[in-house]
Amino acid sequence: MAEATDRLRLTQWLSPAFPIGAFAYSQGLEQAISAGDIRSAADLGDWISAVLRFGSGRADAILLAHARARDADLTALADLALAHAPSAERVTEMMEQGRAFAATISAITGQTQAPYPYVVAVGAATAQLDLPTSEVLCLWLQGLCAQLTSAATRFMPLGQTEAQKTLATLAPLITDLAAHYASLPLSALSSTTPRADLAAMLHETMPVRIFRT
Repeated sequence: MAEATDRLRLTQWLSPAFPIGAFAYSQGLEQAISAGDIRSAADLGDWISAVLRFGSGRADAILLAHARARDADLTALADLALAHAPSAERVTEMMEQGRAFAATISAITGQTQAPYPYVVAVGAATAQLDLPTSEVLCLWLQGLCAQLTSAATRFMPLGQTEAQKTLATLAPLITDLAAHYASLPLSALSSTTPRADLAAMLHETMPVRIFRT
């Protein structure tokens, strides 16, 4: 029963309904769609797959796994997360979501949660849950994919059914990567998604935009 309760807590904390404002962020996807880099559901699936394999999805998952450790140096991990951010907007996203997450978790649990970058805050909060890190990472990566898919649905000709099909096709990749990232050392941190990073940087100067990143 304790494990089932912890699983429900995890599902609640990483749900799109949890009040961190995830709907306002596209991680540069808005710029990429505007520039014509993403024109179809297939393009979107390829873009998100690259983010999971080589970009923010990979880096965040590794950081989250280490933030769950009992002896984790959360301040050092927070500094590392910010150092790996490719743009000012990415820093804003991590910090504002982290503050919102920490405030809500503190209110729910009665335990003060420091406002670390979002991924570190999630790692610290889920450290108390009796669940394997691979399972936590599965839901984390699923949430990232859902965030990006939702952003694309609102900004391009992509119906909700087609968007959900795209999200569903990513499930095997998410589970495989979650198991892999759960055991990687911090030395494995890397980011090799230059188009996504450049899109995030260019988004900062878009004259008209609907997303904050």
